Amino acid sequence: MGPDSELGIGERDAALPYSKGLMAQSLMATGLPPERAYDVAAAVERHLQQTGGDSVSVDELRPLAEQTLGAEAGEALMARLEQWRRLRFLNRPIIILIGGTTGVGKSTLAAQLAHRLGVVRVASTDTVRQVMRAFFSAELMPAIHFSSFDCAGAVRFPVPEQTDLSRAGFIEQAKAVAVGVEAVVSRAVQEKQSTIIEGVHLVPGFLDRRRWKDALVIELVMAVSGSRRHRSHFTARDWQTGGVRPLRKYVAHFREIRRIQDYILAKARESGVLVIDNDSIDDAVNEAMTEVLHAVSELGE
Repeated sequence: MGPDSELGIGERDAALPYSKGLMAQSLMATGLPPERAYDVAAAVERHLQQTGGDSVSVDELRPLAEQTLGAEAGEALMARLEQWRRLRFLNRPIIILIGGTTGVGKSTLAAQLAHRLGVVRVASTDTVRQVMRAFFSAELMPAIHFSSFDCAGAVRFPVPEQTDLSRAGFIEQAKAVAVGVEAVVSRAVQEKQSTIIEGVHLVPGFLDRRRWKDALVIELVMAVSGSRRHRSHFTARDWQTGGVRPLRKYVAHFREIRRIQDYILAKARESGVLVIDNDSIDDAVNEAMTEVLHAVSELGE
Protein backbone atom coordinates (compact mmCIF):
# COMPACT_ATOMS: atom_id res chain seq x y z
CA MET A 1 0.00 0.00 0.00
CA GLY A 2 1.58 3.28 -1.11
CA PRO A 3 1.55 6.40 1.05
CA ASP A 4 -0.92 8.14 -1.27
CA SER A 5 -3.50 5.45 -0.63
CA GLU A 6 -3.20 5.44 3.14
CA LEU A 7 -6.06 6.93 5.09
CA GLY A 8 -5.01 9.56 7.62
CA ILE A 9 -7.73 8.82 10.14
CA GLY A 10 -8.16 6.51 13.10
CA GLU A 11 -4.46 6.70 13.96
CA ARG A 12 -3.22 4.22 16.52
CA ASP A 13 -0.08 2.58 17.85
CA ALA A 14 1.01 -0.19 15.47
CA ALA A 15 1.22 -2.60 18.42
CA LEU A 16 -2.43 -2.07 19.34
CA PRO A 17 -5.46 -3.71 17.69
CA TYR A 18 -7.83 -1.75 15.47
CA SER A 19 -10.10 0.54 17.48
CA LYS A 20 -13.66 1.14 16.33
CA GLY A 21 -13.84 4.02 18.79
CA LEU A 22 -10.87 5.88 17.27
CA MET A 23 -12.11 5.25 13.76
CA ALA A 24 -15.63 6.42 14.65
CA GLN A 25 -14.24 9.54 16.31
CA SER A 26 -12.26 10.35 13.19
CA LEU A 27 -15.32 9.82 11.00
CA MET A 28 -17.42 12.03 13.29
CA ALA A 29 -14.86 14.77 12.73
CA THR A 30 -16.27 15.06 9.20
CA GLY A 31 -19.73 15.75 10.65
CA LEU A 32 -21.03 12.19 10.31
CA PRO A 33 -23.58 11.44 13.09
CA PRO A 34 -22.20 9.17 15.86
CA GLU A 35 -24.41 6.17 15.10
CA ARG A 36 -23.52 6.22 11.39
CA ALA A 37 -19.84 6.69 12.20
CA TYR A 38 -19.92 3.58 14.38
CA ASP A 39 -21.71 1.66 11.62
CA VAL A 40 -18.88 2.45 9.20
CA ALA A 41 -16.23 1.72 11.84
CA ALA A 42 -17.84 -1.68 12.48
CA ALA A 43 -17.85 -2.41 8.75
CA VAL A 44 -14.13 -1.59 8.64
CA GLU A 45 -13.53 -3.95 11.58
CA ARG A 46 -15.32 -6.81 9.80
CA HIS A 47 -13.31 -6.12 6.65
CA LEU A 48 -10.01 -6.26 8.55
CA GLN A 49 -11.04 -9.50 10.26
CA GLN A 50 -11.82 -11.08 6.89
CA THR A 51 -8.66 -9.87 5.16
CA GLY A 52 -6.28 -10.19 8.10
CA GLY A 53 -5.18 -6.58 7.63
CA ASP A 54 -4.46 -4.00 10.29
CA SER A 55 -5.23 -0.79 8.39
CA VAL A 56 -7.56 0.40 5.66
CA SER A 57 -6.80 2.44 2.56
CA VAL A 58 -8.97 5.02 0.85
CA ASP A 59 -9.71 2.58 -1.97
CA GLU A 60 -10.83 -0.05 0.57
CA LEU A 61 -12.91 2.34 2.61
CA ARG A 62 -14.91 3.75 -0.31
CA PRO A 63 -16.98 0.58 -1.02
CA LEU A 64 -17.41 -0.06 2.70
CA ALA A 65 -18.77 3.46 3.22
CA GLU A 66 -21.07 3.18 0.21
CA GLN A 67 -22.40 -0.20 1.33
CA THR A 68 -23.03 1.07 4.86
CA LEU A 69 -24.36 4.56 4.13
CA GLY A 70 -25.61 4.27 0.57
CA ALA A 71 -23.83 5.35 -2.61
CA GLU A 72 -24.53 9.08 -2.35
CA ALA A 73 -23.81 9.42 1.38
CA GLY A 74 -20.73 7.21 1.08
CA GLU A 75 -19.29 9.33 -1.71
CA ALA A 76 -20.02 12.48 0.29
CA LEU A 77 -18.14 11.00 3.27
CA MET A 78 -15.12 10.25 1.11
CA ALA A 79 -15.09 13.82 -0.19
CA ARG A 80 -15.26 15.09 3.38
CA LEU A 81 -12.41 12.81 4.42
CA GLU A 82 -10.23 14.40 1.75
CA GLN A 83 -11.15 17.83 3.12
CA TRP A 84 -10.45 16.55 6.65
CA ARG A 85 -7.00 15.40 5.51
CA ARG A 86 -6.29 18.94 4.31
CA LEU A 87 -7.50 20.36 7.62
CA ARG A 88 -5.15 18.11 9.60
CA PHE A 89 -2.14 19.50 7.72
CA LEU A 90 -3.35 23.10 7.57
CA ASN A 91 -0.45 25.46 8.14
CA ARG A 92 -2.46 28.04 10.07
CA PRO A 93 -4.76 28.12 13.13
CA ILE A 94 -8.52 27.87 12.79
CA ILE A 95 -10.60 30.46 14.64
CA ILE A 96 -14.29 29.62 14.87
CA LEU A 97 -16.65 32.34 16.12
CA ILE A 98 -20.16 31.19 17.09
CA GLY A 99 -22.68 33.94 17.71
CA GLY A 100 -26.37 33.87 18.56
CA THR A 101 -28.75 35.05 21.21
CA THR A 102 -29.15 33.52 24.67
CA GLY A 103 -30.32 29.92 24.88
CA VAL A 104 -29.84 28.72 21.29
CA GLY A 105 -27.16 26.09 22.02
CA LYS A 106 -23.92 27.94 21.22
CA SER A 107 -21.87 26.35 24.00
CA THR A 108 -23.08 22.86 23.05
CA LEU A 109 -22.10 23.41 19.42
CA ALA A 110 -18.72 24.80 20.48
CA ALA A 111 -18.02 21.74 22.64
CA GLN A 112 -19.02 19.35 19.86
CA LEU A 113 -16.87 21.11 17.29
CA ALA A 114 -13.93 21.23 19.68
CA HIS A 115 -14.21 17.46 20.21
CA ARG A 116 -14.35 16.68 16.50
CA LEU A 117 -11.59 19.10 15.51
CA GLY A 118 -9.31 18.40 18.45
CA VAL A 119 -9.37 22.05 19.53
CA VAL A 120 -8.42 22.53 23.17
CA ARG A 121 -9.03 26.27 23.43
CA VAL A 122 -12.70 27.10 23.86
CA ALA A 123 -13.77 30.46 25.26
CA SER A 124 -17.00 32.30 25.96
CA THR A 125 -17.63 36.01 25.49
CA ASP A 126 -19.35 35.93 28.88
CA THR A 127 -15.93 35.11 30.36
CA VAL A 128 -14.35 37.96 28.41
CA ARG A 129 -17.03 40.31 29.72
CA GLN A 130 -16.50 39.10 33.29
CA VAL A 131 -12.76 39.80 33.05
CA MET A 132 -13.49 43.26 31.66
CA ARG A 133 -15.82 43.93 34.60
CA ALA A 134 -12.88 43.46 36.94
CA PHE A 135 -10.99 46.28 35.23
CA PHE A 136 -13.77 48.69 34.26
CA SER A 137 -16.24 49.95 36.83
CA ALA A 138 -19.95 50.40 36.16
CA GLU A 139 -19.40 54.14 36.10
CA LEU A 140 -16.67 53.91 33.46
CA MET A 141 -18.21 51.20 31.24
CA PRO A 142 -21.82 50.58 32.33
CA ALA A 143 -22.82 48.37 29.37
CA ILE A 144 -20.71 45.37 30.44
CA HIS A 145 -22.30 45.30 33.91
CA PHE A 146 -25.73 44.28 32.58
CA SER A 147 -27.08 41.03 31.17
CA SER A 148 -27.05 40.99 27.37
CA PHE A 149 -30.86 40.93 27.26
CA ASP A 150 -31.36 43.57 29.97
CA CYS A 151 -29.12 46.40 28.82
CA ALA A 152 -31.69 49.19 28.66
CA GLY A 153 -30.23 50.75 31.81
CA ALA A 154 -26.81 50.95 30.16
CA VAL A 155 -27.98 53.59 27.69
CA ARG A 156 -26.84 56.85 29.26
CA PHE A 157 -26.94 59.18 26.24
CA PRO A 158 -30.10 60.83 24.82
CA VAL A 159 -31.85 58.75 22.15
CA PRO A 160 -35.05 59.21 20.12
CA GLU A 161 -38.21 58.28 22.01
CA GLN A 162 -38.99 55.30 19.74
CA THR A 163 -35.54 53.71 20.29
CA ASP A 164 -35.47 50.10 21.51
CA LEU A 165 -33.34 50.70 24.59
CA SER A 166 -32.68 46.99 25.16
CA ARG A 167 -31.24 46.62 21.66
CA ALA A 168 -29.30 49.89 21.90
CA GLY A 169 -27.79 48.75 25.20
CA PHE A 170 -26.95 45.33 23.77
CA ILE A 171 -25.18 46.90 20.79
CA GLU A 172 -23.12 49.06 23.13
CA GLN A 173 -22.24 46.02 25.24
CA ALA A 174 -21.37 43.85 22.23
CA LYS A 175 -19.05 46.51 20.80
CA ALA A 176 -17.32 46.86 24.17
CA VAL A 177 -16.82 43.10 24.56
CA ALA A 178 -15.60 42.91 20.95
CA VAL A 179 -12.44 44.73 22.10
CA GLY A 180 -11.68 41.88 24.52
CA VAL A 181 -12.57 39.23 21.92
CA GLU A 182 -10.16 40.81 19.44
CA ALA A 183 -7.38 40.53 22.01
CA VAL A 184 -8.15 36.82 22.58
CA VAL A 185 -8.21 36.10 18.84
CA SER A 186 -5.03 38.09 18.16
CA ARG A 187 -3.19 36.12 20.85
CA ALA A 188 -4.43 32.80 19.43
CA VAL A 189 -3.31 33.79 15.93
CA GLN A 190 0.07 34.92 17.23
CA GLU A 191 0.56 31.60 19.02
CA LYS A 192 -0.90 29.62 16.10
CA GLN A 193 -3.42 27.98 18.42
CA SER A 194 -6.79 26.99 16.97
CA THR A 195 -9.56 28.44 19.10
CA ILE A 196 -13.35 28.37 19.31
CA ILE A 197 -15.16 31.35 20.83
CA GLU A 198 -18.91 31.40 21.42
CA GLY A 199 -21.18 34.06 22.76
CA VAL A 200 -24.04 36.45 22.20
CA HIS A 201 -21.59 39.32 21.72
CA LEU A 202 -20.18 37.87 18.47
CA VAL A 203 -22.35 39.99 16.21
CA PRO A 204 -21.47 39.71 12.50
CA GLY A 205 -19.80 42.88 11.31
CA PHE A 206 -18.50 43.93 14.73
CA LEU A 207 -15.14 42.16 14.24
CA ASP A 208 -12.84 42.80 11.30
CA ARG A 209 -11.80 39.32 10.20
CA ARG A 210 -9.35 40.77 7.67
CA ARG A 211 -7.02 41.61 10.56
CA TRP A 212 -6.22 37.93 11.06
CA LYS A 213 -4.84 36.94 7.66
CA ASP A 214 -2.57 34.33 9.22
CA ALA A 215 -5.59 32.32 10.44
CA LEU A 216 -8.62 30.66 8.92
CA VAL A 217 -11.47 32.57 10.56
CA ILE A 218 -14.94 31.01 10.31
CA GLU A 219 -17.94 32.90 11.60
CA LEU A 220 -21.24 31.18 12.36
CA VAL A 221 -24.53 32.24 13.94
CA MET A 222 -26.77 29.79 15.75
CA ALA A 223 -30.52 30.40 16.03
CA VAL A 224 -33.77 28.78 17.08
CA SER A 225 -36.54 29.76 14.68
CA GLY A 226 -39.55 28.71 16.75
CA SER A 227 -40.23 30.71 19.91
CA ARG A 228 -41.84 27.73 21.68
CA ARG A 229 -38.83 25.52 20.97
CA HIS A 230 -36.49 28.34 22.00
CA ARG A 231 -38.31 28.75 25.31
CA SER A 232 -38.01 25.00 25.96
CA HIS A 233 -34.20 25.32 25.79
CA PHE A 234 -34.27 27.41 28.97
CA THR A 235 -36.35 24.79 30.78
CA ALA A 236 -33.86 22.09 29.79
CA ARG A 237 -30.88 24.23 30.82
CA ASP A 238 -32.48 25.05 34.17
CA TRP A 239 -32.86 21.33 34.87
CA GLN A 240 -29.36 20.43 33.64
CA THR A 241 -27.61 23.09 35.73
CA GLY A 242 -29.73 22.63 38.84
CA GLY A 243 -31.04 26.18 38.64
CA VAL A 244 -27.60 27.81 38.44
CA ARG A 245 -28.94 29.77 35.47
CA PRO A 246 -32.47 30.53 36.75
CA LEU A 247 -35.37 29.93 34.39
CA ARG A 248 -37.47 32.86 35.62
CA LYS A 249 -34.86 35.39 34.63
CA TYR A 250 -34.81 34.22 31.03
CA VAL A 251 -38.57 33.79 30.71
CA ALA A 252 -39.12 37.30 32.06
CA HIS A 253 -36.88 38.73 29.34
CA PHE A 254 -37.83 36.33 26.57
CA ARG A 255 -39.16 39.06 24.28
CA GLU A 256 -35.89 40.96 24.56
CA ILE A 257 -33.94 37.77 23.86
CA ARG A 258 -35.97 37.15 20.70
CA ARG A 259 -35.50 40.75 19.57
CA ILE A 260 -31.75 40.39 20.00
CA GLN A 261 -31.92 37.26 17.84
CA ASP A 262 -33.74 39.21 15.13
CA TYR A 263 -31.00 41.85 15.22
CA ILE A 264 -28.17 39.29 15.07
CA LEU A 265 -29.83 37.44 12.17
CA ALA A 266 -30.22 40.70 10.27
CA LYS A 267 -26.51 41.43 10.76
CA ALA A 268 -25.66 37.89 9.64
CA ARG A 269 -27.59 38.40 6.41
CA GLU A 270 -25.80 41.71 5.82
CA SER A 271 -22.39 40.08 6.35
CA GLY A 272 -23.08 36.82 4.52
CA VAL A 273 -22.54 34.74 7.67
CA LEU A 274 -24.00 31.24 7.80
CA VAL A 275 -27.01 30.89 10.14
CA ILE A 276 -27.57 27.42 11.61
CA ASP A 277 -31.08 26.70 12.91
CA ASN A 278 -30.69 24.43 15.93
CA ASP A 279 -33.59 22.12 15.19
CA SER A 280 -31.32 19.16 15.99
CA ILE A 281 -27.86 19.40 17.54
CA ASP A 282 -26.58 16.53 15.35
CA ASP A 283 -27.76 18.35 12.22
CA ALA A 284 -26.31 21.62 13.54
CA VAL A 285 -22.90 20.01 14.11
CA ASN A 286 -23.03 18.45 10.65
CA GLU A 287 -23.84 21.81 9.05
CA ALA A 288 -21.08 23.56 11.01
CA MET A 289 -18.52 20.90 10.08
CA THR A 290 -19.56 21.20 6.45
CA GLU A 291 -18.84 24.93 6.62
CA VAL A 292 -15.46 24.35 8.29
CA LEU A 293 -14.37 21.71 5.77
CA HIS A 294 -15.59 23.83 2.86
CA ALA A 295 -13.58 26.78 4.15
CA VAL A 296 -10.48 24.58 4.32
CA SER A 297 -10.98 23.30 0.78
CA GLU A 298 -11.37 26.87 -0.49
CA LEU A 299 -7.87 27.72 0.73
CA GLY A 300 -6.27 25.43 -1.79
CA GLU A 301 -3.34 24.67 0.51
